Amino acid sequence: MVTAVDPPHDPANEARRREARGWLLGALGVLIFAFSIPMTRLASGPATDAQLPAAFVAIGRAAVAGLLALGWLAWRRSPLPARQHWPALAITAAGVVFGWPLCLGYAVLHVDAIHASVVTGVLPIATAGVAALLLRQRASAAFWACALVGSALVMGYAAWKGGARLQAADALLLAAVFSAAVGYVQGARLSAPAAPGAAPPLEPEQVISWVLVISLPLTLPWAWHTFPTVPVRPSAWLGFGYVAVFSMWLGFFAWYRGLALGGALRVSQVQLLQPFLSMLLAVPLLGESLDAATIAFALAVLLTVAASRRLGAVAPRATSAGASS
Repeated sequence: MVTAVDPPHDPANEARRREARGWLLGALGVLIFAFSIPMTRLASGPATDAQLPAAFVAIGRAAVAGLLALGWLAWRRSPLPARQHWPALAITAAGVVFGWPLCLGYAVLHVDAIHASVVTGVLPIATAGVAALLLRQRASAAFWACALVGSALVMGYAAWKGGARLQAADALLLAAVFSAAVGYVQGARLSAPAAPGAAPPLEPEQVISWVLVISLPLTLPWAWHTFPTVPVRPSAWLGFGYVAVFSMWLGFFAWYRGLALGGALRVSQVQLLQPFLSMLLAVPLLGESLDAATIAFALAVLLTVAASRRLGAVAPRATSAGASS
């Protein structure tokens, strides 16, 4: 009688599969987030034809997502986060619940979705930089070169399209980028493997859900206060519904799990594709125009993403905070 023998455990293979899953989930999160800028523009409209108030779009979406998250956590019977988790949850909330949506919402009143997509294209390098600082992750020189080339491409495109100058709204967009980068990394940190003696990590889906729930005491009254008092187009409500359910909640299920599996520094580079996906989506959703040069830049950025994945990052140093693998 022949007894089946389990194949030998291969840590290297397992690590590769884990990273591949991280990249796939990160890409799914980026695809969901790519709709955020055109849908935010659809919800709020331009300053000359305003629809939903920018503050309501930014905070109301977090209030709706927070109520959904509260129901989901109750259904899952999720325990309260440990005391050590609360500071990181608060920082994550400041970045992804308040900083990014508010800055983006007011910026797209004055610039179109394609312009906003280009400027926020520096988010991957910002996320990688914050990850390197906070999680003490080290990257190879080739990895940083790819990240810098990709960011230079999107910023060069912004300068070319903007007549070699940045607009006032660009400062808001850059503030949104910094807010999101900090929120992304702190959220990934909460679901990273814990150091011995530390509180166990949260599941990635729990991270964004708890972030939204602890924000409800602020987001609910703020949303009520800024609720629109005049009729708006149904398309504006469609845009609001998307950013509330997908951009603010479900997208993070894929995104934070991808960062936790593949490493925040590495997986964050797939965000280099997000501005160009947003541009493509802005054409049918908002009627904005897309030219051949934009497509050429998108292809060039795609090559840098592929190169950064192949070159990879040096293994991160272990920290008491629990760096992503």
